[in-house]
Amino acid sequence: MVFEVCANSPRSAENVRKGGANRIELCQRLEVGGVTPCDDDIEYCTRKLQLRTHVLVRPREGDFCYTDSEYTLILDQVEMCRRAGAHAVVVGFLTPEGYIDEARTRHIVQLAAPMEVTFHRAFDEMRQAPSEALEAIIRCGCHRLLTSGCAPSAELGIDTLRALVQQAAGRIRIMAGAGVTPQNVARIIRETAVPEIHASCKHTLPDGTAETDPEQVKQIINILSA
Repeated sequence: MVFEVCANSPRSAENVRKGGANRIELCQRLEVGGVTPCDDDIEYCTRKLQLRTHVLVRPREGDFCYTDSEYTLILDQVEMCRRAGAHAVVVGFLTPEGYIDEARTRHIVQLAAPMEVTFHRAFDEMRQAPSEALEAIIRCGCHRLLTSGCAPSAELGIDTLRALVQQAAGRIRIMAGAGVTPQNVARIIRETAVPEIHASCKHTLPDGTAETDPEQVKQIINILSA
């Protein structure tokens, strides 16, 4: 079982390491669903903390249908991730009709190599049937899909997650994310057979900002190790 923790800052990444995990999805501005972090933060996580670092590449909040100029920026950000030592990029592209944008996704997979590519929860906002969308993402060459099973949380999306894992049949890794906690992680794994889990493990600080809680990271690791 692979455990990935969402880290919204270098400090959160440090807390992930304190908690005993070694893979992060690095972003910033988690309150809007996350956007691309800066290159200094990526380098700190990859080279100083020596964490396996998957970087969210998302130039703005909002939908996942990007203009040509926004897409050009995304290409530049993928190159930035490579230079900073990232191990993977996390992206998601939809067409104006709400389908997987295969042309842009395939292009990113080719550009990012040898970095891996995760297709993120844009999957959960599409209008396409999940089974059809999964095949599109597989055709594009993505290495994993982060999804809640098209539900508000992974726990509520268990049935769809199970179906996606069965359909994927090892061709792509399905990673369950959204609302994953120490209280429900065992059930999600048991009832879906997902090979990877994604959690934010965040708590709110007195100033209102969110930060990764190392104790929650430890709790999930203990459950996965049981």
